[in-house]
Amino acid sequence: MIRHIIAAIATLLALWAMYFMYQLDVKAERFKQIQEVIRKSQQEVHLKPTVQPIQQAPATSAAEEAKKQEDETAKKLKSLRERAGSTMAFKVSPLYKQKCSSCHGVNGEGIIGPKLIGMSEEKVYQALEDFKSGKRKNYVMYGLLTKMSDEELKSLSQEIGTFAQKMEAASK
Repeated sequence: MIRHIIAAIATLLALWAMYFMYQLDVKAERFKQIQEVIRKSQQEVHLKPTVQPIQQAPATSAAEEAKKQEDETAKKLKSLRERAGSTMAFKVSPLYKQKCSSCHGVNGEGIIGPKLIGMSEEKVYQALEDFKSGKRKNYVMYGLLTKMSDEELKSLSQEIGTFAQKMEAASK
């Protein structure tokens, strides 16, 4: 009975974490759209001064203002990315997002579950098989993997095995 309660709580936590990661993806996408709108709407305005008052503070040009605004937007995006745990470092499959990202992070950097970046395809596949068979005990992993096919497990292990290369390529 206690195992079932623990498994239910763990499942609810995993679902909550998936929802949280989805919300972060939505916010990150919204920031990208805002940045794109700002970039498209930037125009340089040239005004001819008619009379300059004495000792007037130097006026900032529209380009400087646009640059300041762009810098602020970039800072906000950087902050959001840091809070989201490198959300947009590289793309992952919908299967990974659905089954793994809530505990292992969007790019396998680890949140609740251990870090997956750098693990080989074979090691990941063996671990998934062990969790599915019950050889390794983890009720959340067991619950997630019991209804998955071997083909899906192989696909996930292949994808996770490429995370280190994807992260390296994304950082260049």
